[in-house]
Amino acid sequence: MHRYVLHNDEIREASAKILAPGQVGLLAGWGVFSTLRVHRGVLFAYERHFARMQRDAAALRVPFPQDPDYLRTRLHRLVEANAALEATLRVAVVRNGGGVWQGPVDRPFDLIGLTADLTDWGDSVRLTVQPQARHAACPLAGVKMLSWALNLAWLEQAQERGYDEVILLNERDEVSECTSANVFAVVGDRVQTPPLSSGCLPGVTRALLLEEIRVPGVTVEEKTLRLEDLLKADEVFITSSTRDLLPVREIEGVNLRRESSCRLALAEAFRRYLEEYTAAQLASR
Repeated sequence: MHRYVLHNDEIREASAKILAPGQVGLLAGWGVFSTLRVHRGVLFAYERHFARMQRDAAALRVPFPQDPDYLRTRLHRLVEANAALEATLRVAVVRNGGGVWQGPVDRPFDLIGLTADLTDWGDSVRLTVQPQARHAACPLAGVKMLSWALNLAWLEQAQERGYDEVILLNERDEVSECTSANVFAVVGDRVQTPPLSSGCLPGVTRALLLEEIRVPGVTVEEKTLRLEDLLKADEVFITSSTRDLLPVREIEGVNLRRESSCRLALAEAFRRYLEEYTAAQLASR
């Protein structure tokens, strides 16, 4: 993590004691968050991140700012303070009031922002599998909330076994997602990812591949997937805001070291989209 953090309207030292136990959301995980990629000082796909956080906050009854520029201007100040032109940015909105453990609070929510260096994810990943990890029928399935301990525990357990990430299955033994990434399978000229009804989070990179990025001859679509579908696919890859399209080389000891022209073409189209978005944002400043 970098030297400075954003706390509401102020840029503070990361070591500053600025939070309190009586902020209910801190101990209950009652809040929402998102992780953005900063490229050339631009918050990539910011509008999509804001819209998702706003939607999730409404579902969780978390007070949330209505003006996208409220967050944007403060996050830009954080990027500038840390000189984080190429970075990962985490933004969280924490509910402060509610319930018996509420302490003295003077605002309904706290805004917290942090930046860090981009992670080197390597050129491919090894995945393990966790059954019964998502309850797709839950009304709050797909909400990106601060209560993230299950994902962190499963990820740490996987890494102790030498894996990089975890495929999370739902109550129907369908593939849902990874702990911090969406899953895609390439089958011929079709690139398939689990539908939101699987219980997965609506990742921003996932949405861009489904809705905006186009490659002639390649169809990106939602499709219910099972583990056996991944094992026999032409290629499997995962996506997140800082991973782009990262190939999977192994699932639970089964070697998947295959490379498809579909993923390569989509990865190049995504790279162009990132650069075009960044250039447009810089031009508008």
